[in-house]
Amino acid sequence: MSSYESFARVYDLFMDNIPYEEWCEYLAGLLEDQGIREGLVLELGCGTGNMTRLLAEKGYDMIGVDNSMDMLEIAMEKKEEEEQDILYLLQDMREFELYGTVRAVVSVCDSMNYIIEEEDLLEVFRLVNNYLDPGGIFIFDLNTEYKYEKILGDTTIAEDREDASFIWDNYYDPEEKINEYDLALFIPEEKDGEILYRKYEETHYQKVYSLERVKELLLEAGMEYIAAYDAFTREPARKDSERIYILAREKGKNSQKEGI
Repeated sequence: MSSYESFARVYDLFMDNIPYEEWCEYLAGLLEDQGIREGLVLELGCGTGNMTRLLAEKGYDMIGVDNSMDMLEIAMEKKEEEEQDILYLLQDMREFELYGTVRAVVSVCDSMNYIIEEEDLLEVFRLVNNYLDPGGIFIFDLNTEYKYEKILGDTTIAEDREDASFIWDNYYDPEEKINEYDLALFIPEEKDGEILYRKYEETHYQKVYSLERVKELLLEAGMEYIAAYDAFTREPARKDSERIYILAREKGKNSQKEGI
């Protein structure tokens, strides 16, 4: 079993403090604000499908994209258990492909922070603009520099549970704007009638992007910036926001048609 597979298997266990239902209500509300109450919606970085399936329950026709086979296997298991009609695609969001356009693209749980190179983020924005319907909406969240520097910083977080335990060592480099966390997982396994703990280790990197730079990249990708909210509110993003939601609109397809 690979280290990433071990993480995938316990991902939902350690993420059970995230109120996905509340996050979904907020995200669906933002979509409805933009007139999107149904139709095809793509989630980038869908992981084990927690948000994908909740949006599907809201009536959206969901497509989930993730680059982890192990995460998607769990998402598929949930889909089959709940008999949901969701299309999951094993793709890297930096080069994803669809058969057609969608009404909206969403990405949550700071998936965009995992895009370390600025040119890669720009390419993601270009692909999103390409696969959105004319006037389609892009909604994504970002962890902020305030969160990485002031809240997480250089800290160690540990949690011991019956099913599994973990140690999270966090480091933030303010010059490179990179947050690194080393994750050590201790997964119980039965062998010869005994419970032994196998250790798995992996390192995650996330990049800080300023709101101003994100705006510039969205415009460079051909999109129209709409707004940035302090997470789970309709209030403008603040300097001390820990997470922000950014909204952008597809731009270019209608003007191209008009020019034909």
